[in-house]
Amino acid sequence: MRTLDFTPLYRSAIGFDRLFNQMEQNLNNSNGGYPPYNIEQQDENHYRITMAVAGFSDDQLEISQHQNRLIVTGKRAISEQDEKRQYLYQGIAERDFERKFQLADHVKVIGAAMENGLLHIELEREVPEEEKPRRIAINGQRLLEQEDSVVGHSAE
Repeated sequence: MRTLDFTPLYRSAIGFDRLFNQMEQNLNNSNGGYPPYNIEQQDENHYRITMAVAGFSDDQLEISQHQNRLIVTGKRAISEQDEKRQYLYQGIAERDFERKFQLADHVKVIGAAMENGLLHIELEREVPEEEKPRRIAINGQRLLEQEDSVVGHSAE
């Protein structure tokens, strides 16, 4: 496995240490790709995670969000019949899982649905008004004239 050294980035990028730590953690924490998933961007503020969870029912899955972390957990209850089965070949993974996703600021889960063995998780980014970009008017000469008149009045 390849390792990346983020040390040069720490020296030149101030305040991004959380991002670099997350990248290092994701490189080192591989959970084998199970269950497989897709992440799609539907528009500027809407995303969808689709996970292949064949064999799991709704009540065996749990989705939770704590701050910027989304955790999807699947736990199967093993019955006596399952324990007695003897497979000649078992190509379908029937194991518990926990999949973690790091979400950007202001991204929240707005819904989830199961369809044909696929779990769809809908996400939305809601940026507060005070954090949205705003346009700043350039007043130019008029602002300088106003400052001169205020200075002129206070000197009299």
